[in-house]
Parts: sequence; C-alpha cells; structure tokens
Amino acid sequence: MTAKRPESSDDMPEERPEHSHAWEAEQFERARPQLLAVAYRMLGSLSEAEDAVQEAWVRLTRAREANIDNLAAWLTTVVGRVSIDMLRARHARRQEPYELYVPDPIIAAADGVDPEREALIADSVGLALLIVLDTLAPAERLAFVLHDIFDVPFDQIAPIIDRSPQATRQIASRARRRVRTTQPPEMDIGSQWRLVDAFLAAARDGDFGALLDVLDPDVIRRVDAGPAGPEVPPILRGAHAVASGARAFARLGHREQRALVNGAPGIVTLVDGRPYTVLGFTFAHGRITEINVLADPERLRKLDLTSLIG
Repeated sequence: MTAKRPESSDDMPEERPEHSHAWEAEQFERARPQLLAVAYRMLGSLSEAEDAVQEAWVRLTRAREANIDNLAAWLTTVVGRVSIDMLRARHARRQEPYELYVPDPIIAAADGVDPEREALIADSVGLALLIVLDTLAPAERLAFVLHDIFDVPFDQIAPIIDRSPQATRQIASRARRRVRTTQPPEMDIGSQWRLVDAFLAAARDGDFGALLDVLDPDVIRRVDAGPAGPEVPPILRGAHAVASGARAFARLGHREQRALVNGAPGIVTLVDGRPYTVLGFTFAHGRITEINVLADPERLRKLDLTSLIG
C-alpha cells in the first residue's frame, strides 16, 4: 500500500495574516480532499465522512486564537478524533457484534474516475479493505489509517486514543498484521475486467462450470441488504454456493451496468433506471476471491450515480 503523505508546510503556509477568516477558509478547502480521504477510510461512509470534515471546520473556527503550527496536520488530527468518536458511537449502537456492513462504494464510469473521487480511493482502498478495517477496534483502525496510510507520527496519534506513543505503535502493528493477511496479489485491470465479464456471461447463461472456472474455491460473497432490502443470505462461502447464488440472481433479469467500484471493476444493476445492487469484486491468482454487494435500498438512493445514469 502506498502511503499518502499529508500536505507539507511548503504546500500550506502556516503564517496567519490578521483577520484570517478568509485565509483559514482557503487553507481548509485545500486540505478538504485529504480530510475526506482520512474520514472515508475511518468510517466507510461518505455522508459520515462529510460530517466529520464539517465538524473539523467548526472546530477550526473555534480555535482561531490557538497557536497552530501546522494547520494541515492539526486538521488531520481533528478529523481522526471526530471519526473515532463516531466509530465508537456506531459500535455502541450495534446490537449484534458481527453485523454485516458493506461500506459506501464510490462509483465511477468504467472508462475513468474523476479527480475528486480518485483522491478518495487512492492507495488501493477497495471495499474488501474497508470491510477488514471495519472489523478492527476503533483505536486500531485510527492508528493504522493515520500512520500507515497518511504517515501521521505516533506521538500525534497517541493523545487521540489516550495511549503512549509506544502503545500506539503496538496497536498499529496489530492492525497491520490483520490487514496484510487480506491483501491479494495485484492483477492488471484488463485481466480483472475479463474475469468480471466472464462471471456475468456464465451467470446469465446458467453455466455452472464456467462460473466455477472464474471463482476461487474459497470465494466469499457478502450482501448488505439493510432492513428493507431483498431477503438473501448475508454471507455465502465457497465456489459452489456463490455460483448457485449468481445463477439465481441472474434469472431476475436486471440490467447490468459496468462501473468502477472504488477504482476496481464492478457492476451496478438497475431496475427502471434506479440502482438495485452494487457489486464490488476482489481478485487474486486469476480468479474472483470476493464479491461484496450493497443492496440496501435506502443507502443506494443516496449514492451519486450521475456518471453512470445521469
């Protein structure tokens, strides 16, 4: 994973002019793409990420008399603090500790991602990685995201989670071991598209053998249908179970639209021009290893799909 460095002091001058509200607003807007990227990795929710960034702006306006040496670093730390509070509140609300949640996907046309969305999904932040991050404790997730992805020093992370820098280093190391076990070898995007197209063709044709050819024997399919979505098993494991599920879904006859889902080949299915499901794929060793499906109608309505159907 390629770490994304915070903006340097050269990129973001820290000397504040008098009556600096306009200056603060300008610097905040320059920092916004990175702040959204931090919050999205922390929360897996686009709306919550926006809320966390907005809260950072509110706190900045309240801290105008404070002596902030590095505004970019200060804002990144604030977004991390707000995000971990939101994560802890989310964990407290969940009644079942293993509730299935597929993070908000970032959808783009199959021929490319616009610059704003590209900033959100840089550094290989696919749905599979976000799902793994969602299994970490809030402190583990914060330490890993801020240090390993955004290169924030441990002595800046430690106060957010009320740990020493050494303990924070150990927390990040523990998270890193869990994340690394899920990182598959890379495949070029052309090979990935060929697998997705072959999967769809086999599902439409009801060709069970062809489906088994493109699915890893230990493939897993997750579906987050929300409280009002279709009644389907939330998790299927193994090529035979996933192939059977794919054939049954294909018989529904929904329109399929190729799309980039978090920068990787994926599919949006449509009913009467509205999104019915979003499928994100993970690949390794020439086969599909994961299929993560968002089928929650309420969350699908909130996705920005203008690049596909607008």
